[in-house]
Amino acid sequence: MVIDTHIRPVLYAPICQDKERFEQRCDEMNFHLMSPAGIELLKKQYALADIQRVFLLPEDCSAETGAPAISNDEIAQLVSCDSDYFIGFASADPRNKDAVKNLEHAFTTLNLKGLFINTARLQMYPYDEKLIPLYDICKKYHKPIIFHAGLSMEKNALAKYSCPIDFEEIFYKYPEINICLTHMGWPWVQVTAALLLKYQNAYASTGLVNFDGPYQIFHKVFKEDMGELWVEHNIADKIMFGSDSPRIRPVRSKRGIDSLGFSNETMEKINYKNALRFLGLEE
Repeated sequence: MVIDTHIRPVLYAPICQDKERFEQRCDEMNFHLMSPAGIELLKKQYALADIQRVFLLPEDCSAETGAPAISNDEIAQLVSCDSDYFIGFASADPRNKDAVKNLEHAFTTLNLKGLFINTARLQMYPYDEKLIPLYDICKKYHKPIIFHAGLSMEKNALAKYSCPIDFEEIFYKYPEINICLTHMGWPWVQVTAALLLKYQNAYASTGLVNFDGPYQIFHKVFKEDMGELWVEHNIADKIMFGSDSPRIRPVRSKRGIDSLGFSNETMEKINYKNALRFLGLEE
């Protein structure tokens, strides 16, 4: 079994009925030359990688754009299509006066399972005082946080706001919250690995589409940027599979991970066990 912890449902047909909104979303999030697809077709594509559950990640920069690119209500709509398969996360733009209220509503009424934030897109450091109330809501409701980390391919997103080292203060101040850095924080991979080693509540996910294909980029990150045995010996409990779909097809991302030759025990952790622990759902 595989749990994909990084799916952006940009192309999910049920939330793409409004053509103008769909085009605005793709332009804002820098997805182009792609068309909406039905959920059953997407599930068949995911099944090629043995994916049986997925995290759906929204995006809210509505203080700037007027409306979320992918709203919490839309995530909840998709989850309702198959609540055993889809695990919905929430987003809230901290620049809006009702951000805390909206996030609390997402947790208590929409039953979303965590918070996703792209500080690069918000152009805001992770320790910005406007974000602290959102973290406090996650602490109150025992919800994990997924941060975009490293380079962001979205428009108006600056990587200086999502360098892995700048998340250390949040790991330190909120030890009771499980926190994930996406994309292994690329290109600051060694910093991400160091944070995973130090902080019990630190996780990272594997979505990598930079430069080469999955076989090359995963080998570069996990065998060259890191020591040959760093994952197996030190941080196997901290890495979760994430494809970064639809920028890359999940089956290609999965084959890249599989090519690294990790032990069966480590692969089980990366494929699904760490994701269950991240959510507080250990078997």
